[in-house]
Amino acid sequence: MVVMAPSGDIAAQQRDLIVISTVLMLLIIIPVIFLTLFFAWRYRRSNTAATYAPEWHHSTRLEIVIWSAPLAIIIALGAVTWISTHKLDPYRPLDRLDAERAIPADTKPLIVEVVALDWKWLFFYPELGIATVNELAAPVDVPINFKITASSVMNSFYIPALAGQIYAMPGMETKLHAVINRQGEYEGFSANYSGSGFSHMRFKFHGLDQAGFDAWVAQVKQQGTMLNRDAYLKLEKPSEKEPVRYYAGADADLYNAILNMCATPGKMCMNEMMHIDMMGGGGKESAENREKLQYDNRHADEGIVAPAATVPATGAPARSEPAERTDGMQHDMPGMDMQHEGHSMPGTDNGATPAPAQLNNNN
Repeated sequence: MVVMAPSGDIAAQQRDLIVISTVLMLLIIIPVIFLTLFFAWRYRRSNTAATYAPEWHHSTRLEIVIWSAPLAIIIALGAVTWISTHKLDPYRPLDRLDAERAIPADTKPLIVEVVALDWKWLFFYPELGIATVNELAAPVDVPINFKITASSVMNSFYIPALAGQIYAMPGMETKLHAVINRQGEYEGFSANYSGSGFSHMRFKFHGLDQAGFDAWVAQVKQQGTMLNRDAYLKLEKPSEKEPVRYYAGADADLYNAILNMCATPGKMCMNEMMHIDMMGGGGKESAENREKLQYDNRHADEGIVAPAATVPATGAPARSEPAERTDGMQHDMPGMDMQHEGHSMPGTDNGATPAPAQLNNNN
C-alpha cells in the first residue's frame, strides 16, 4: 500500500508507471477472459441455436483485430518503458520537486552516504559532519543525493515511500537521487537477503520541515559521540537489532575508506590497487602487497563468525550436514579436494589449503 501511495516524487512516478502498465495490459486481458467465458457459454453443447460451422477456418477481419490490438499495446508499453527507463534512472539528478514544481535554481541537494553493515545501516552526512545508525532524516522538498555501498555482502537500500530499491555492494558505489514531498515517518529496510540478521535490518526515515531537520541535526550533535576508525571497526562487526546511534562527528575520509575496503589498518585501498593496475602492475616487487590485498569475510580471519556462516568462508560444516558420517568417515567439504593429481587451489602456494579470506575473494 505504501508503494501505491508514496510521499516522494520518484516513488510517485514509479507508482504511475505500475498503474499505466497494468491498465495497458488489462486492455487485452479483460476482453480475452470475457470472450473465453462467453464462447464457452454461447457454444455449449446444449445450445442448439448456436451457429455450427465446422468448415470455417479464416477471417481476415478477425485476424486484423486479434493482431493489431496486442501490437498497439506492446508499442505503447515499449514507449512508456523506454521513456521511464531514462527518466527514472537513479543516477540521473532530479529536474523537479514534483509534477507541478521545478527545482529552484539556488537549491543545494543534501548528500547522504549510506553503508550497509551486518545487520544495520550507517548514514554519513559529510557536509554536516555527522553520522547516524538506523535513523535517517531529510528536509521536505530538498533533493537528496544518496551514495551507497556495503562493508561485506550485498544488500538493497529501500524506502518504499521515497524511491525504488538500490543495491549496496562492497567495493562499489551506487547512487540514488530522490526527494520527499510530505512530512512523516517512513520505513526503510534491506530488500536483499544477507544473513540471519536480515529481518531486523530496518531503519526509520524522517521527512521534516527545515526547522525540524535543523533541530534533528542539533540533537545528533548534542547527543552523539565521535565515529573514528576504531569506533567504526567495532560497529562493523555483525550484530542484530542495533539501536539508533548518533555520532556528532565522523572521520572525513572514513566513507571513502569503507568504499575502497581499507578501513582496517594495513589494507591497501582498492583505488590504490586500480592505480597500480592502470600503470601496468607492480611486477615481482608487488609480492609484499599480498597481505594488504586479502580482505576478510565478516572478520572470519579474526575468529569472529557471523551466525549461519559456513564453508568455505569459515571452514565450519553446513548445519544441514553432520560433521562426521555415521560410518565414521569424515565428510569431504565441497571444493576442498583440489590437490588430487597435482592440482592446487588458485591463489595458494604449493597447493596449501587457502585461508578463509582467500576463498571468499570471488564471492
